[in-house]
Amino acid sequence: MTPDLAPSVRPFAADSAAASGEQAGWWRSAVIYQVYVRSFADSDGDGVGDLRGIRERLPYLAGLGVDALWLTPFYASPQADGGYDVADYRAVDPLFGQLSDADDLVREAHRLGLRVIVDIVPNHTSDQHVWFQEALADRPGGTARARYHFRPGRGEDGELPPNDWESVFGGPAWTRTTDADGRPGEWYLHLFAPEQPDLNWDSPEVREEFDSVLRFWLDLGVDGFRIDVAHGMVKAPGLPDIGRTEQAKLIGAQVLPFFDQDGVHEIHRAWRKLLDSYPGERVGVAEAWAPTSERLALYVRPDELHQAFNFQFLTCDWDADAMREVIDRSLAATASVGAPTTWVLSNHDVVRHVTRYGAGDGELGRTRARAAALLMLALPGSAYVYQGEELGLPEVVDLPDEVRQDPAFFRGDGQDGLRDGCRVPLPWSGEAAPYGFGPGGSWLPQPEQWAGLSVEAQSGDPRSMLELYRSALALRRQLPGLGDGDMGWLQAPEGVLAFSRPGFVCTLNTLGAEVTLPVPGRPVLASAALEFAGGTVRIPSNSCVWWAV
Repeated sequence: MTPDLAPSVRPFAADSAAASGEQAGWWRSAVIYQVYVRSFADSDGDGVGDLRGIRERLPYLAGLGVDALWLTPFYASPQADGGYDVADYRAVDPLFGQLSDADDLVREAHRLGLRVIVDIVPNHTSDQHVWFQEALADRPGGTARARYHFRPGRGEDGELPPNDWESVFGGPAWTRTTDADGRPGEWYLHLFAPEQPDLNWDSPEVREEFDSVLRFWLDLGVDGFRIDVAHGMVKAPGLPDIGRTEQAKLIGAQVLPFFDQDGVHEIHRAWRKLLDSYPGERVGVAEAWAPTSERLALYVRPDELHQAFNFQFLTCDWDADAMREVIDRSLAATASVGAPTTWVLSNHDVVRHVTRYGAGDGELGRTRARAAALLMLALPGSAYVYQGEELGLPEVVDLPDEVRQDPAFFRGDGQDGLRDGCRVPLPWSGEAAPYGFGPGGSWLPQPEQWAGLSVEAQSGDPRSMLELYRSALALRRQLPGLGDGDMGWLQAPEGVLAFSRPGFVCTLNTLGAEVTLPVPGRPVLASAALEFAGGTVRIPSNSCVWWAV
């Protein structure tokens, strides 16, 4: 049931949105599409996606019906962690193009009515950044080292790390340097890979530099920033021990001396003032892992950032009670500070939800993913779509070890090291790899089964995942009750969620069997075929329906 509804394309000038009469707070209802730059579209045949490839595919995103795109890092980088190790924040890495390509992309996106959010990585730099190279050459206690966290080691000869912190990727969070005379020197902190030394945000130089970097990209015309590790820039005074191992399991479960420290909010308040000094409603989006919805809401207080990713929803099991609890907690927390809630099912760091929901059963995963998409897009607030989820792409779980590039794969006791499986380049067209991704191959191999999942194969098929997303996004723009606003729960059987919004009802059946319910209105979109009898409707298992009332 996919009505032929073409999404509207509304060109705008980013610096005059308010003057043109556009509703204030565009981000409160926006659907934002995450582009993993190296895997979206390749224009030059080197097998790696680039900025020109994205620009050439912008009509696809405009036609899909999203409001904005978020680009993962494309800055100059040795690529030790997929570009999240930045060597120059004002330069485009030659792998992805040049600065003029970024300028062209932003201008073309604006012409098509799309806003552009770029990643900023303020917790750490690359070890090839000029600052870190200066720090290595500096003496202990020198001004260049004050930009990072350098410490003497513990033990008789400083042979032990300064504390017991572990890298998120596994192993110790400290690496020892070598002095100019060849003797072992101080240690430096890296909460991620050794090639990603953590910046010291107590340094005024660090704060001034990032103000300048933000202004550089705002002047180029970007509409905001997704702030990587927004919870990590401030460390507890004295860098105290945690007192246990397997610390990565504590992230998002409790406040840690290196994550979710209260001092980060001062930084975000300063950045909010900077963003507000520019016209056109520029936004800041926090990637923040917090132990509760209430602590996450602190990042989106009226004088801080505009959005924060809702990872509690992403990690929720396929269970009606659990989903309702997460939705209630999320809405209550953001309402307490007057912010919109965000909803996200997948991103570049987690197993794709088609695979997560299926638990080894591909068909079950696809069925649940269709329903989850309609649930997410019906909830109040803003939604994020990770590239390829609109195609129903599964996680690629059988990549050969020799092609993997996730730095966590090469270290132990941290993340699972399997993030490459959700980063395999997109299939656009054709019967064989690289499926129109570019004129050459692709940096990660694409499965043979993806021929039937390409944009070309799914376009025009009313039963496809792609057409379901296109219809849902079109309806989301047309139905006044969707986007930001209120919702109320309706009475429903165990295992079923039903809620109302102005002129609208959403019904989700999470059970393994169909349910029969009274018809609440006119069906406008469903993730599976419905059967009607009198005043009742039979809703299939693991499906979702939108109703106009």
